[in-house]
Amino acid sequence: MTEIERVLLADIGGTNARFALLNDGEIGPVEHTKVADYASVADAMAAFLTRHAARDSTVAAILDFAGPIENNRAALTNSSWTIDAGDIQKNFGFRAVHLLNDFEALAWALPALGASDLVSVGAQRPAHGAPMLVVGPGTGFGASCLVSRDGTSIAVVTEAGHATLPAGSEREARLIDYLRQRLGHVSIERALAGPGLQNLYEGLAALDGVQVPKRDAAAITQAARDGSCAVSRAALDMFCSLLGAVCGNLALTFGARGGVYVAGGIVPRFVDHLVESDFRKRFESKGRFESYLREIPVHVIVKPDASFTGLKAFFDRNVAAGAASAARTGA
Repeated sequence: MTEIERVLLADIGGTNARFALLNDGEIGPVEHTKVADYASVADAMAAFLTRHAARDSTVAAILDFAGPIENNRAALTNSSWTIDAGDIQKNFGFRAVHLLNDFEALAWALPALGASDLVSVGAQRPAHGAPMLVVGPGTGFGASCLVSRDGTSIAVVTEAGHATLPAGSEREARLIDYLRQRLGHVSIERALAGPGLQNLYEGLAALDGVQVPKRDAAAITQAARDGSCAVSRAALDMFCSLLGAVCGNLALTFGARGGVYVAGGIVPRFVDHLVESDFRKRFESKGRFESYLREIPVHVIVKPDASFTGLKAFFDRNVAAGAASAARTGA
C-alpha cells in the first residue's frame, strides 16, 4: 500500500456493526453503527467511508461476522443483511475483500494480546508454538483455534457451540434433562450464552420448586453478584463450572497448550467471580489427563474491540504479505 491507501475493517453482528480504517499499519477509531439503520452492508460501508472521506483511498476490506461462510458469502442470522465478497469488491472497486467468522478474527488476535488485555485464571505459561484456543459465550457460543507450523498459521473455525452439553454432576444431569424436555437437543450454547444463563436460572428454579421473577442475563448476573437472589447465584456458579468443563474438553480436542482465551460480552462482566469459582477445577478435572490440563494457561480477554486486532493481523499475514511477495517475484 501507499501512504494514502487504507483498508476497511469491520466486525458485523446481527444488531451492531463496527467499522474502522487501517491506515499505515495503525487502526483508527472504531465506530459503532446499528444494523437496522441501513438496508444493506454496502450502504453501511459507503456511509462510513463517506463520513471519513475515504471512499476513493480505501483499497481492501476485511470483514468478520457471526456466522458460517459459504462460497465467500454469508447471511446474518438476525438481520436481512447478506454479505457477498464478490459483490462488495465489484461495487467498491477494492483490490481484495476477505470474509472471516467472528471467532476466526479473534483467533488471529491472540498472539498480539498483551498482559494488559487479559485477566489470567491461574499462573501457567503457554507452550511456545502450540495451538491457541479462543471461546466465547455471547448471544451464542463460538470457538476457534489458531494453529501454527513452519511459519504458517491458520485459524480453524468450528461450530462447537452446537455440540452436546456435558454434565459433570448429578445436579447438572438433572438440569440438562429438564432442558432436554423443553428444547430437545441441549447444546453447549443452551447453557453457555446470554439466553443460556437464563435457561440455567429458570431450570434450577424449576428443579428446586422456587418461584423467581423473570430476569435476563444481565439481571441474573447482577442479582448473583449483589447477593439478592440465591437462584441467580446458583445459576452463575453453574455457568462458570460448565464453562470450565467445556473449555477443558476443547483444550484436549485441539491440544491447546498455547493457551485458552475466553472472549465475548458476558464473562468480562464477572471475571472476578469466574476466577474465584470452580472454573479452573472443572477445566482440569479430566481424570488421567488432569496433569496435562494443569499446565495450560487460561485468560479472559478484556481488551475492547479485540476483533480489530485480529482483522489487522489477518491482513498483515495473509493480504499485505502476499501482495509484497507477488511484487518481489513479478507475479
